[in-house]
Amino acid sequence: MYRQGLICVFTGNGAGKSSAAFGLALRASGQGLKVLILQFMKLNKNIGELKALEESTLPIRLEQHGQRAFFKTRTCETKDIFLASRGMEAFKMALGSDRYDMIILDEINLAVYFGLVDWGELRWLIEEKPPRLHLVLTGRNAQPELIEMADLVTEMQEIKHPYQKGVPAQAGIEF
Repeated sequence: MYRQGLICVFTGNGAGKSSAAFGLALRASGQGLKVLILQFMKLNKNIGELKALEESTLPIRLEQHGQRAFFKTRTCETKDIFLASRGMEAFKMALGSDRYDMIILDEINLAVYFGLVDWGELRWLIEEKPPRLHLVLTGRNAQPELIEMADLVTEMQEIKHPYQKGVPAQAGIEF
């Protein structure tokens, strides 16, 4: 089957960027593709996607490269930069391995925005990706140059959110 690897970007201030990427992972695995998800700035073992993947035999691997507290809610620490660099090393290894048909870099746009990941390095890696590899990048504040490079760009726009009414995060919706 012919496959041209695409670059897909989910960005914007609205919810659903990571969920859209996980949806693509599920769709790809249903077509027999092997998927790697590298989450930047996240370390939460209570997310529904992670729990579901642990219980499944789907060809989807997920690695988290962050701290428990999501970066937007606290000051950047040296450890954040170290963990992001480990995520980038995992990405480089995966690019060179030919083991995956799709790689998802969850929250990579935000990691670039906050200076945890160097945009020049990421851009170079994107340009060097194997031709058949699908690459999905999520997170707010996508670089304008990334948007130009991408084949598919979706901007999530927040119109209404339950947080605005004081409703806490709900299992199965936000995590």
